[in-house]
Amino acid sequence: MDSLGVYVHVPFCVQKCAYCDFLSAPATREKQQAYMKALKKEITCESSSYADYEIKTIFFGGGTPSILKAEDIGEILDCIRKHYRIDKDAEITLEMNPGTATREKLTALKKAGINRLSIGLQSADNTELQMLGRIHTYEDFLKTYHDARETGFHNINVDLMSALPGQSMEIWIQTLEKVLALEPEHLSAYSLIIEEGTRLFERINEFPPIPDEDEDRRMYQETKRILAEHGYQRYEISNYARAGRECRHNMIYWQRGMGHTADYVGFGLGAASTVKNMRWKNTDDMKKYLLAFDGEKAQEIKEDIEKLSENDCMEEFMFLGLRMMGGVSKSEFQKSFGQNMDDVYGAVIQKWIRQGMLVQQGDRIRLTDAGIDVSNVVLADFLLD
Repeated sequence: MDSLGVYVHVPFCVQKCAYCDFLSAPATREKQQAYMKALKKEITCESSSYADYEIKTIFFGGGTPSILKAEDIGEILDCIRKHYRIDKDAEITLEMNPGTATREKLTALKKAGINRLSIGLQSADNTELQMLGRIHTYEDFLKTYHDARETGFHNINVDLMSALPGQSMEIWIQTLEKVLALEPEHLSAYSLIIEEGTRLFERINEFPPIPDEDEDRRMYQETKRILAEHGYQRYEISNYARAGRECRHNMIYWQRGMGHTADYVGFGLGAASTVKNMRWKNTDDMKKYLLAFDGEKAQEIKEDIEKLSENDCMEEFMFLGLRMMGGVSKSEFQKSFGQNMDDVYGAVIQKWIRQGMLVQQGDRIRLTDAGIDVSNVVLADFLLD
């Protein structure tokens, strides 16, 4: 039986953060309920396509999924349980912003089946949080975190963001140390990327100076060193975990095609899917999405449908697999495509090995520490003409 990862998009938030370019916005309770109705219809309508699959992971992302009522999340999970086969040990994650969940709500979420939380802290410095437009303080985060522990959540990720406007190395290390003292199972540590169309991009002159590239890299190196000292293994460019606590849902994306059979399907506004080498995304037009489930067929929300060629699949094998610290396997490439990796990518691999950005260890090719620093440049070289 094939494996399936499920992503459920909740496109609502309390307010838009300064750096956010995700498909999300504030919404009334009435609009949330209309969306929930359409979302459950989509999940139901699509179920016949996945009768031969077993769901291994479910991930509620956004937006801020925790802005919904606990019973809303429970209804979505009940809908999935009713129409799909779910592994009894499935990882079921909910993204959560501090301050959007009371202890009672956390208890209800746990009872509904959520077994992993991903809490978006970003910074332990309240001045930085206010500058970013976050709706919470560090103290709000601490309450949410401790409430989660006390209600039985034993698998928690904390999202952090470095290279913020005006951020010093000292402040960043203080954030790391405060979070490490709480001993979460997983940490995601991303450098700030200023995306066009965000408030930060449009009003950049109103913010303190952003750390330069060299300082950004120093922060990255310090992050790796400090987290390693505390027992966190870096398993992907921006993700660290205790042994056995890697995010299984994200592993489906990064390891797709690398000798693994897991596909993924996204439900909700703008959600992306890749199944049996077919790729598509749902419309990001809320009106169109809601109307599609008012007596019409779910297929009408699917856009940008494409069949992945063998070259597309080989590209994904390389540039997604190389995001993992374990890198890619030549034998798995041969098994997946019936071709020798060196015949397809030998020149590119040797180029980056000579420059110290890649290294070969036995059957595997992986990024070096220097290669991680310029990973976007290296990975782009694996796109076939």
